[in-house]
Amino acid sequence: MRNVLSNLLLVAGAAFTALTLIAESQVATATGNPVDTAKEAQKGSLKSPYPDPAKVADEGHQKFMAAGCNGCHGGTGGGGMGPPLTNSIWVYGSDDDTLFRLIALGTDELQKQGYTRKGSESVVGPMPQMGGVVKSDDDLWKIIAWIKTNNKAAGEASSTQTQSSPQ
Repeated sequence: MRNVLSNLLLVAGAAFTALTLIAESQVATATGNPVDTAKEAQKGSLKSPYPDPAKVADEGHQKFMAAGCNGCHGGTGGGGMGPPLTNSIWVYGSDDDTLFRLIALGTDELQKQGYTRKGSESVVGPMPQMGGVVKSDDDLWKIIAWIKTNNKAAGEASSTQTQSSPQ
């Protein structure tokens, strides 16, 4: 009986350790640095953890405003010195991977990773690297969720584009 109890405790301890490691890795992803994530992730591999962006869109808009994105894109995403986020023109594409990297790294670093322009908009200058301003990967995914709910073309395009071949 003692051996059975010892084995059960050993198995329970191992299960607890495994669950703790899984939880820690999920927290690391949620709180990771967007710049590091964008630089380290394989091209085409970044995918939003929010299958229903509408559920976190309001929080994403708050983070959009807090990060100062409205300074270039306007408070509702309608544009300013930066391109509008509400029309159907996406300079680099609207899939999750591209949007995450564009915001985190800015246009110069995005181009260094091999991403190219797909569309054209009137802009004053390049998109700056915002991955140091946005506090975590999770915050950035919430901003992207707001962008997608605020722009039907982006949401539709990302659901039809493959994540393995952004250009």
